[in-house]
Amino acid sequence: MTNVYSHCPEMENDRFRLRPVRKKDAEDLLKVYSDRNALPFFNSDNCHGDNFYYPTLERMEQAIDFWLSSYENGWFVRWSVIDKTISQAIGTIEVFRRQADDDFNDVGVLRLDVRSDYERAEILEELLRLFVPQAYELFGCREIITKVPLYALERLQAAQRAGFEKSESLLIGTYDHYPYNNYWMIRKSR
Repeated sequence: MTNVYSHCPEMENDRFRLRPVRKKDAEDLLKVYSDRNALPFFNSDNCHGDNFYYPTLERMEQAIDFWLSSYENGWFVRWSVIDKTISQAIGTIEVFRRQADDDFNDVGVLRLDVRSDYERAEILEELLRLFVPQAYELFGCREIITKVPLYALERLQAAQRAGFEKSESLLIGTYDHYPYNNYWMIRKSR
């Protein structure tokens, strides 16, 4: 297994490149995290009250500093999603291996945040198909979960087409002990 916290790989296909988030991504990512139409699709479950709404460049830079520090501490990895056709970061993917006393112990948790104009099934599916096959080895897990709220119809379609299935299990917050629902899971094929 590759240690993602000592070497974070880049991934790409014809349209998108995933690479570790950088400070210089702040202006592009501000367009994502200040986008009120994108905000309802961000998964902020168990994130100490952070809803990922960053309306200023200063606040966006602080978030990136935290993401970089979290990587250095081995808490999670956040990749910038670069649309190669416009050479801009249009979102991020965060993943970590979860340790918990619930049905989602030792699974990879995937958070996919994109600008609202990229919240389309075909784009989300393309990003899931690019990232998920490599995530099992990178995070040493056999299952990956992602949140798909009931109203997220484009995400629902993308998750289903990418092979995710609805889980009836609740994610119990490790900090707030709140039971979170609407998680979808995909298992590594043998």
